[in-house]
This record gives sequence, structure tokens and C-alpha cells, in this order.
Amino acid sequence: MKLSIGNDHAGVDYKNSIVDHLRALGHEVTNHGTDTENSVDYPDFIHPVARDVAEESASLGIIICGSGNGAAMTANKYPAVRAALCWNKEIVALARQHNNANILSLPARFISIPQALTMVDTYLNTAFEGGRHQGRIDKIPCV
Repeated sequence: MKLSIGNDHAGVDYKNSIVDHLRALGHEVTNHGTDTENSVDYPDFIHPVARDVAEESASLGIIICGSGNGAAMTANKYPAVRAALCWNKEIVALARQHNNANILSLPARFISIPQALTMVDTYLNTAFEGGRHQGRIDKIPCV
């Protein structure tokens, strides 16, 4: 699977661990994130991930910032994106099953790297249920 990932300064170690994990599983990963802990503006690293997903050059995206909120808000400006801010694997599973989330937003300051890796595995291995949930998803865009 082709994945796109982006992060700010709070998510460097998370991104590196996730990228290594994904590549070990055989996934192709495009890294749009910063590689330093110097303060940066998260939208600069999130917009490229959202574009990759919206334009279907990546199947799914993963974004990481301190709280996960700013990253999710930025990504969700794209009509074809459904970024879900998640803090445990159960929320990740529901975001995929019910909301067909195509970007996972992780809060680096509130989860551990092992938790993040478990959440990423859940994200990749959980399918959208469709059915009644599809009608709800169809009502999300404002356009």
C-alpha cells in the first residue's frame, strides 16, 4: 500500500518509528514530515499529506503533531479527506469502520510510540463497514 506521512517537531520520533514499521511491512511511504525537533508550522507538513490522499496518490495518510488537533483541522479542509484524531486503538477502529477515515491524526504528546504503532496497525487492518455508514459519510461535505 502507498501511504503518506507528515509531522511537525513534536512528532519526529513517532514518524521515524512509524515509517520504519510500515516499510518493514512492505508498504511504500512518502515522508512529508520534518526531521528535526526545531519548531515548525504544522500546516506546512500536513497539507502535502492531505493533497496526496485527496488526489489519490496515496491510499491513506498519517499525520502527527503535539495534540493531533491542528493537523486534523488542516487536513480536513480538503473535501475528499476524512482525518480522524485518535488516542487509542478502539477509536481508530471506529474511525475506519464507521467514518472511513483516510487520514489518521496522532497526538504525539499524549500517546507513546508503542501505542502509536498499535494504532497504525489497527488503522491499516480495519475495513470500512459501508452500509448505513456510507449515507452518513455522503452528508459530510459542504459542497
